[in-house]
Amino acid sequence: MFDDLTDLYQQLILDHSKSPRNYRVLPDANRTAHGHNPLCGDNYTLYAKLEGDVVKELTFQGSGCAISKASASILTEALKGKTRAEVKALFDKVHQMITTGQTAGDLGKLDALAGVHKFPARIKCAILPWHAALAAVEGRGETVTTETEDT
Repeated sequence: MFDDLTDLYQQLILDHSKSPRNYRVLPDANRTAHGHNPLCGDNYTLYAKLEGDVVKELTFQGSGCAISKASASILTEALKGKTRAEVKALFDKVHQMITTGQTAGDLGKLDALAGVHKFPARIKCAILPWHAALAAVEGRGETVTTETEDT
C-alpha cells in the first residue's frame, strides 16, 4: 500500500511538472514576487490578485526543476480563495512537512510534497515557490532566495 501511495504522489508531481496549472502571467495581478534559487537555477515569478484579504487568483511563470515547478503549480490551486492569514498558516504547515516529513493534518494534493524531506538537496526547490507566494500575498513584492531564507 505504501508503494502505491508513493507512486501516486510521484505521478502527481510529474503531472504538475509536465502540465503546470496556472502557468502564465496574470495581467491584472495586484501583487507579485520573484523567487530564485541560485544553487540550482530555479527562477519563478508569482502573480497574485487579491480582493481585500482574499486570494482571487494566483499564477506563476519561470523555470526550474520538476519539484519546484510541481510545487508552484500545486500551490496556485491550493491558495485560491484563501485569506492572507490562511495562506500564512498553510505555508507554515507545508514548510514543516517539506523540511521534516511531518504533516499537520490532511493537506490533500500538497501531501505529495512530503517525501521531499528525504532529499535535502531538493527541499529548497520545493519550498522556493512557497516563499515567493507568501511574499506576493503579503505585498512584499520582493525577490526571495533560498540562500537568505530559512528554507
